[in-house]
Amino acid sequence: QVQLVESGGGLVQPGGSLRLSCKASGSIFSDNAMGWYRQAPGKQRELVAAIRSGARANYADSVKGRFTISRDNAKNTVSLQMNSLKPEDTAVYYCKVDNYGSRWFAYWGQGTQVTVSS
Repeated sequence: QVQLVESGGGLVQPGGSLRLSCKASGSIFSDNAMGWYRQAPGKQRELVAAIRSGARANYADSVKGRFTISRDNAKNTVSLQMNSLKPEDTAVYYCKVDNYGSRWFAYWGQGTQVTVSS
């Protein structure tokens, strides 16, 4: 079982920055992926960024060049540095962990609200 605790959400003005952090505890497999998804009101949940255990990162086109995902394997944490924030970035952001092995498991955090508004 894996538990995810997110922090760092809040209200920020357009052009500002926020840093989201997610701490994972429990059984994290050596082959895994950690990432961030977001869901705005009336919209489907979408991938923002993900990084695999091999440290390869994938980003949504809408955030490339503005967001940076990173992970600390020793601490089982994943962070999302968000710069040049836009109102359309407003959403609930969710941390996700995928464990890959003989069986596949996916775990979600509770979500943290990010609001970009003047």
